[in-house]
Amino acid sequence: MSEKYAIAKYHDVDEIYTKLNALTSQPLRPIKREKMDEVLGYFEQKCTKSKALTDEAKKYIPGGVQHNLAFNLPFPIAIEKAEGAYLWDVDGNKYIDFLQAGGPIVLGSNYAPVREKVLDVINTCGPTTGLFHEYELKLAKLITEYMPAVEMFRMLGSGTESAMAAIRAARAYTKKKKIIKVGGAYHGWSDQLVYGLHIPGTRNLEATGIPRGANKHTQEFFPNNLSALKRTLQFNRLRGGTAAVILEPMGPESGTRPVPFDFNKKVRELCDEFGALLIFDEVVTGFRIGMGGAQGYFDVKPDLTIFGKCVTGGYPMAGGVGGRREVINSFAPGIGGTGERAYIGGTLSANPLSCVAGYYALTEMARTNAPVKAGRAGDRLTKGLQGIIEKYNLPFVAYNQGSIVHLETSGVMLLNLKNPIKTMKEIKSRKHMIEEMGAAYMSQGMITLAGSRMYTSMADTDEVIDESIEKFEIILSSVEGVV
Repeated sequence: MSEKYAIAKYHDVDEIYTKLNALTSQPLRPIKREKMDEVLGYFEQKCTKSKALTDEAKKYIPGGVQHNLAFNLPFPIAIEKAEGAYLWDVDGNKYIDFLQAGGPIVLGSNYAPVREKVLDVINTCGPTTGLFHEYELKLAKLITEYMPAVEMFRMLGSGTESAMAAIRAARAYTKKKKIIKVGGAYHGWSDQLVYGLHIPGTRNLEATGIPRGANKHTQEFFPNNLSALKRTLQFNRLRGGTAAVILEPMGPESGTRPVPFDFNKKVRELCDEFGALLIFDEVVTGFRIGMGGAQGYFDVKPDLTIFGKCVTGGYPMAGGVGGRREVINSFAPGIGGTGERAYIGGTLSANPLSCVAGYYALTEMARTNAPVKAGRAGDRLTKGLQGIIEKYNLPFVAYNQGSIVHLETSGVMLLNLKNPIKTMKEIKSRKHMIEEMGAAYMSQGMITLAGSRMYTSMADTDEVIDESIEKFEIILSSVEGVV
């Protein structure tokens, strides 16, 4: 398995939670104020063009940026160039790219062999025609070849669309309504899934602008609580049943709340017992954990698999749903009469640009063994971070699932509403601390996801990782309490 998948050795989940619980039970250890002043000075002095651009953008774009990942303290930076392990902003500053567009890029940014194939198709066909293209077939065949549980694949435009479609297919196939998710997980921003978002137990807290009835059939259970899941399935059986259980196989938020190794297999057994479909959200883990995804690594076959930008290696208009033939066939265009299919659409779905990018990105990932190489980079980075934490006797926690690396310093993503008073009291300060950490890493030339997660790629050589560890030490050694 170690030759096929990015995870060389599965982590000790109990040990990780012991450390995470200790972190959230202690006072915050933010960056010292004098050091944080230096960090903010970097942005004011070195990122003047970015500031001017995003200040102007606020006049035309809500908040000044179009994507949540692009927001950072004290203001967003504007990227001009991407190549391999690095990004460059409009001011010429160079950064190690641990964001990787939110996870889909495993080969390294702007990978030339894929880019050249995309340009060939654009030159001959253009980005979209609205009609069938050969690479739709090539990409679908490739995905069914690599993903153990995917017999058919329907391409869509994003992970959010894919989650919506998977739920629609599950309801159409089972004739049931209830959807159960893990509290704190993110499965896109559709009305029915903005429920229990980011923090378990929050239910409708983030559902501003969404009618309560839109997610009345969505339910959540606390992470890793199989007993709670079984109780919910039992309760639903008395009221019409459960259409599907949807989860991220590594745990909510790309494994921020990691699952025991046998968790997915036990959820599969519960779904079979209660006649519910199992949906894996592999928007991040698909192809990053290995060409067989997390389903291949855990040897668990979901009924439906959600994909996002991973299916095109980071190129736009990327997503889709794969799974059992009889379930996916409910999406077939033009079959039967009115009301005989689960309706989905998307004018730009499966366009030639996306499909050729996906086909060659996956081909190159398999040829180069990119997921495993990226996973080894993640192992090296995690070991380095753990060494820094031990050296300075910090309460922080570093662990990884192959090329998905977690560095928890404030623990904001580990809060839950089992203790609502404590959570509501601490959430803002913990969130602000992690934003400061993200800014500090950026001031040292490293871009992370929300200051707590890093995605490594094949382009992250030992030299790149070792350089980043030196940069992390500069920041982590400057937190309060370190002499």
